[in-house]
Amino acid sequence: MEDLQRRLTTARESLRILEEQVAVWNDALDDARIRSLVSETPLQTQEYNELSRHVVAANAELQRRSSEVRSLMVERDALLRNWNPKDDNG
Repeated sequence: MEDLQRRLTTARESLRILEEQVAVWNDALDDARIRSLVSETPLQTQEYNELSRHVVAANAELQRRSSEVRSLMVERDALLRNWNPKDDNG
């Protein structure tokens, strides 16, 4: 149970950090899109396309980590439902 809780804590922290990063990248992607539209240069379009691919990959990883956290929570909840604490007499 302790190992599971440790894994869940680690997975939640990893997810939280990635969520923050994805939010920043999504803002950067919006900025790159606007620069690409305004400048209409191939370089700006390429920058937007590269960042877009990066954000798509980051969002896929975000979904994977969210799924991992949900799975660990289900596993933890199942263990807790089946847990029979011992009383002081053994």
